[in-house]
This record gives sequence, structure tokens and C-alpha cells, in this order.
Amino acid sequence: MSPSSRNEKTLMNTDSTDYSHPTETLLRSIDVHTLLPQQEPFVMVSTLAHFDETTTATETLVRPDNLFVDNGVLRTTGMIENIAQTCAARIGYYNKYILKAGVQIGVIGAVRKMKVSGHPHVGQQFWTTVTVVEELLGMTLANAEITCEGKTLATAQIKLAVKEQ
Repeated sequence: MSPSSRNEKTLMNTDSTDYSHPTETLLRSIDVHTLLPQQEPFVMVSTLAHFDETTTATETLVRPDNLFVDNGVLRTTGMIENIAQTCAARIGYYNKYILKAGVQIGVIGAVRKMKVSGHPHVGQQFWTTVTVVEELLGMTLANAEITCEGKTLATAQIKLAVKEQ
């Protein structure tokens, strides 16, 4: 059993932990791979940094081996995938730590109102924040923002469908 797996088992066995209102320290101790249906080399999200009733934030370090990096820059398609993975991390956290269920697979239904003013470069760390607007019948509508070094790089609205288990 890996140290992160032992750490997560300890987290899940702690009865006094309020997973609905997790601390940043608790979130950062979770191996994000356990929350996502994606596997390497497709995983982009580095850390789940924030979770509450409506908002989730992740941090991502742009690595040179990222499938969406071209000439040292993360392409717009990579930014869209990162938004989707932030949504997946939200669903994964909610399922695993609140519902005590498995990871669900979701698909992007639509990306609308995408505005891009810049792209992160290899070696930069950026934040993706997703705010749920509406959830209904396995569909989630959310607003997303990607920021890097204090600047907004992209905003979008994303619609996701989650496959029932």
C-alpha cells in the first residue's frame, strides 16, 4: 500500500472529519488520481485545492510531457480538458468522501461562451475554478475560470453528463 493510499484510508476512517467542508490541508493530502476516471498520461490536474457546496478549484502544473502542450504552451483544448477534469475531481470527491461511492465517468456535453485571453506555459502552475450553476438528472452546468499568476486566462460555461453506475 502506497503512503498516499494509507493516508487516504486514515482520512476516510476518521469519523470526526467533515468532508462537506474540508480544509485545504485535507484536500491537498488526497491523491487526485483516486478521484478521476482519467489515467496517466491523460491526468492533468495536480491537486484538489478547494471544495464546497458549489465551487471546486484545482491546481495544475503545466508539464512538458502534457499531451496538450505545443511549443511550450498549453493549447486551448488542454484548457477545456482541464476544466472537465476539475469537474471530474469535484464529482470524484463528492462520490468518494460524501456518498462513499465509486468514481463516475462523465462526458462533455457542451462548452459555451469560451473566452481565452492567454495560455499557461510549461513550468507554470494555474488554478481552475468551477462553480456549479445547476445540477439535474445527471447533468451539470457550471461556469469555469482559469487563472495564472493573478490573471484570468480563460472563462467558459461547461455542460457535463455523468454516466449512472
